[in-house]
Amino acid sequence: MKVTILQTDIVWTDVARNIAEADALLDKSEDADLYVLPEMWSTGFITEPKNVAEIAEESPSLLWMRQKAMERNCAIAGSLAVYESEKFYNRFYFMKSDGTYVYYDKYHLFTSGGENLHFTRGDQRVVVEWRGVRIMLLVCYDLRFPVWTRNKKDYDLILYAANWPLSRQNVWNTLLRARAIENQCYVVGVNRVGNDPYCHYSGESVVIDCFGNPLVICPINEIVSSTVEIDMKRLQAFREKFSVLDDADEFSIL
Repeated sequence: MKVTILQTDIVWTDVARNIAEADALLDKSEDADLYVLPEMWSTGFITEPKNVAEIAEESPSLLWMRQKAMERNCAIAGSLAVYESEKFYNRFYFMKSDGTYVYYDKYHLFTSGGENLHFTRGDQRVVVEWRGVRIMLLVCYDLRFPVWTRNKKDYDLILYAANWPLSRQNVWNTLLRARAIENQCYVVGVNRVGNDPYCHYSGESVVIDCFGNPLVICPINEIVSSTVEIDMKRLQAFREKFSVLDDADEFSIL
């Protein structure tokens, strides 16, 4: 399966412009089975979503994701700030080529940034299967919590959509590799570039294999797309040869 990272700069709270920028980057990208955008790619990482978050079922950003997925016969994934049933969610959508979608509501809200004051956290892990690959959906701060992420032999690839600031870039680089190694899976981490009113972001979006090796790293501070092939046969062969997941500790958090 071919995966393309869409490393964007996000214009603060300007949904229409961010859709146009994502559209332009997508049009310049290689053909792929899956395209992945950053966290809250249409607004930036807002913690006060009133009058900014999109109404879930009327979202122009979600409509664009559906249109492009159907046109290109692919899946498109990315997080949006949405409003539904009088609650706000940081919702990671996985839009399929037939116009249907699966979503994950961010479980670990970023309390240090005040995300928990207005957003409602999700209550379940979400794994979606796409073209023979089982994919776990996670968002930014979730990266710091290995128990929530632990592979129960139910996924092959993790997607992290993020707005991860330059000041904590080393943490991003380190934990993405750790999650890939400990869970014997591929990891795709998609981060933004540019600035919002609070932070600077350098990107460094990456695809990592199950050995912790980067297959592709996006250049820092650049709006760019990068494509790589996920080799499921190689992953399965490694799991069979070195069966770490068979020896994992059992636990339950929900």
